[in-house]
Amino acid sequence: MKCIEAKVEGHIAQLTLKRPESANALSQAMLDEILMQLEEWKYDSQVRAMIITGDGEKVFCAGADLKERKGMDAPAVKKAVTKIGKMVTAVEEMPIPVIAAINGAAFGGGLELALACDLRIASNNATFALTETSLGIIPGAGGTQRLPRAIGEQRAKEMIFTGKRIDASLAHDWGLIIQVTTPKQLLDKATELAKEITKNGPIAVKQAKLAINAGRNVDLRTGLVIEKNAYEITIPTEDRLEGLQAFKEKRKPNFKGE
Repeated sequence: MKCIEAKVEGHIAQLTLKRPESANALSQAMLDEILMQLEEWKYDSQVRAMIITGDGEKVFCAGADLKERKGMDAPAVKKAVTKIGKMVTAVEEMPIPVIAAINGAAFGGGLELALACDLRIASNNATFALTETSLGIIPGAGGTQRLPRAIGEQRAKEMIFTGKRIDASLAHDWGLIIQVTTPKQLLDKATELAKEITKNGPIAVKQAKLAINAGRNVDLRTGLVIEKNAYEITIPTEDRLEGLQAFKEKRKPNFKGE
């Protein structure tokens, strides 16, 4: 692979955007590689958590590759925008928790990618913006929908209408990210978080994610039904019995995802 680096250590997968010479921008080739890798990990039962980060200490992802897009006609642009949206949605729909380790600027599609992740931590030099209106367009990969859900409608409107950039401290205050750390500690902190997740029952974690994501846009009664159905999937598993036995024996459980 030329545009990304993918590796798995233990039960944690890490996908690194590797186009530092182009601010880790989302070229068509990079999008294809990301989609292929996500499809592989989606069905790998040994992968229980995932980290997405960018190469270097300056830019997480600058969004769409505008140099590449400059040479496209209108139909090609529509196709390119659709592909970015497809990739971002594929990240959101991963059955396992996905952590964004934001190592620098996250602009446009880069912020939209981060918004599709379940948990976001950032280095203290990170900045965030949806700058599309300054280019005469709007966010096209979920930014107008996911950002208001993350930080509230009024703040999201301010960011999108003005193209305003915010720093990591403000992003943390607004709830866009859950932790701020130094660039050198970023991946270590993301890995620590992933390890805490992978200690728990993988089927349970997947069902918890499904229940939260499926229930966030429905009424409470429907959400409770979704939760009930997700809970019932965990009942016949060996992991549930192992959890009870480990609790009884006062030891750490050995979950197998079965």
